[in-house]
Amino acid sequence: MNAYSSRLLEQCVNELSRLPGIGRKTALRLALHMLRQDDVVVSNLTGAVAEMKEHIRYCKVCSNLSDEEICQICDNHRRDRAVICVVSDIRDIMAIENTAQYNGVYHVLNGIISPIDGIGPNDLNIDPLIERVNSGAVKEIIFALSGTIEGDTTSYYIYKKIREHRIPVSTIARGISVGDELEYADEVTLGRSIMNRQPYESGIE
Repeated sequence: MNAYSSRLLEQCVNELSRLPGIGRKTALRLALHMLRQDDVVVSNLTGAVAEMKEHIRYCKVCSNLSDEEICQICDNHRRDRAVICVVSDIRDIMAIENTAQYNGVYHVLNGIISPIDGIGPNDLNIDPLIERVNSGAVKEIIFALSGTIEGDTTSYYIYKKIREHRIPVSTIARGISVGDELEYADEVTLGRSIMNRQPYESGIE
């Protein structure tokens, strides 16, 4: 017997439960909550999602999410564009920005090398980073990837690609525990890890 008295409610629950971290019980709770809201509230929510999906784009410089061709960070003349912090995910930018301890720019890889998941270097946004380094305008690269085997493998792969340029390459200090993801680190710890970054070469000798 179907537990749902409404096909439309069940359909909404099915779609909401597709979202990461949302089980069917939570999806039902959200669906019922929206059902109780004014039409304007629900319309604003669905409109915001539709507009985001249709109009949001990726920054042509760093691949951060942006409303314009170039994101606000890359377009900010007060940022040090010669210092690039390499992250795996857009959420990592948000985490680092919340620390207010970093004034450079970013480069989003959109993942990390993970053979077990079938993700190789060619699947990542690495080539545009190499092009930025090749331009001669970069004076430091900071690796801010997760302290996992996959994160370390990705850092080492990129390091081998750019080491001939002999620019300083550093990595965030291990105030972030091995295996931790940046987005779950508290702002104080992450901020200190950025400020106390270490030369990358010293970690691979």
